[in-house]
Amino acid sequence: MNEEQKNERATNIEVLVINAQEGDRDAFSRIYDLMVEPVYKYVYYRVNVSDVEDIVENIFLRVWEHLRQYKPQKSFSAWVFRIAHNMIVDYYRASRDRDVLVLDPHVPDENRQHNPIKNTQDALHGDVLRKAIAILKKPYRDIIIYKFINELSNKEIADIMGKNEGSLRILQFRALKALKRELINMGFNVT
Repeated sequence: MNEEQKNERATNIEVLVINAQEGDRDAFSRIYDLMVEPVYKYVYYRVNVSDVEDIVENIFLRVWEHLRQYKPQKSFSAWVFRIAHNMIVDYYRASRDRDVLVLDPHVPDENRQHNPIKNTQDALHGDVLRKAIAILKKPYRDIIIYKFINELSNKEIADIMGKNEGSLRILQFRALKALKRELINMGFNVT
């Protein structure tokens, strides 16, 4: 998705938010349709796979409950991801006695290709990537998921993380360097 498409999407979401704040349930349904996949991906890489759907459901419930409190000073997606972040923090607080992260070797197949060899390679690469990301420090893990998995803009990520875009670029560089180091340690040739 290029910058123009991202800006158009953000504008569309802002219009839907205004309508939803005025009580239009269909507008909220469309917001959900636009946001559920990136929120799901965000949660998927952070919690036990068996808990992902419940957490995503609770995130959107909280978004609906607090929608009238949203002020368009920041992007709506940044506001939603901040709620998601807080829900994940709550999840870990509530589950300190449980295993923190169970890595599932199955990453959702969004391409729906019918090439068994490619599907197997993609699944293995997805598993490796998930394991490598899980090893990283939290800020590195966050920036990689926001930028490269959810394809958020630097401005949206800066709003979510409470950083300026300059420090975000430095963090992104360090995160990619750390991810490359982890992949090399796992035996992959990364150039």
